[in-house]
Amino acid sequence: MPGSMADAFSLAGKTALVTGGAAGIGEAITMGLAAAGADVALLYHSRPAEPVLAAVRGLGRRTHAVQGDLERLDEAAAAGIVAEVEAALGPVDILVNNAGIIHRDPALDHALKDWRRVMAVDLDAAFLVAQAVARRMAEHRKGGRIVNIASVLSEQGGVFVPGYAAAKHALLGLTRALANEWAALGINVNAIAPGYTATANTAALRADPERSAALLARIPAGRFAEPDEMAGAAVFLASPAASYVHGAMLAVDGGWLAR
Repeated sequence: MPGSMADAFSLAGKTALVTGGAAGIGEAITMGLAAAGADVALLYHSRPAEPVLAAVRGLGRRTHAVQGDLERLDEAAAAGIVAEVEAALGPVDILVNNAGIIHRDPALDHALKDWRRVMAVDLDAAFLVAQAVARRMAEHRKGGRIVNIASVLSEQGGVFVPGYAAAKHALLGLTRALANEWAALGINVNAIAPGYTATANTAALRADPERSAALLARIPAGRFAEPDEMAGAAVFLASPAASYVHGAMLAVDGGWLAR
């Protein structure tokens, strides 16, 4: 542990990769890591990444964008993403598996194609990218940090989102399994569970007056989270301050899970 508390939360000299880093929670985490001193690469699918890249450069950090389709990711493609980031910024010290999608349909109507798409992006890709990064971390023998963006639905079933709930439950289980295996390598694997946050994924819920009112009544804080409110948790779990934190899920949910 560094000598000062400021040093304990510093990411100076570190390189991070954030999947889905060009929008929403991913963008907020990208900026939080950069503000803490890290150079940050972001993996994006379709949303242009240049505005976020410019903002990271404005903080004096190096940055790089990788375009990829996580729905169709395989081991070779995951390794290629990590190799591209290494070529641009150096070895990855921090991975934030943030990219995710959601599909809403009653379970009786939830099509298999939609189930598989959610699983591919929210679970399979998270494993493949974590595996590719961890292999390189093990080779470099410097350890590292992996932060998976889970959900309050990692511990609840929700309604009309069976694929998403299943994927997020599995992602929390994967977080704990990888933590058990990789702690001895100096790799900390943890998760953040955001509550209902003002992003594109919750736009339909927030636009529905009845559903929005019901959700707000259930949140002790009485409001939806802003994406920026997830950044501090990510910086903590990526920092030396979390050196003995393995397999944890940090809920940032306005008290939702405590209700």
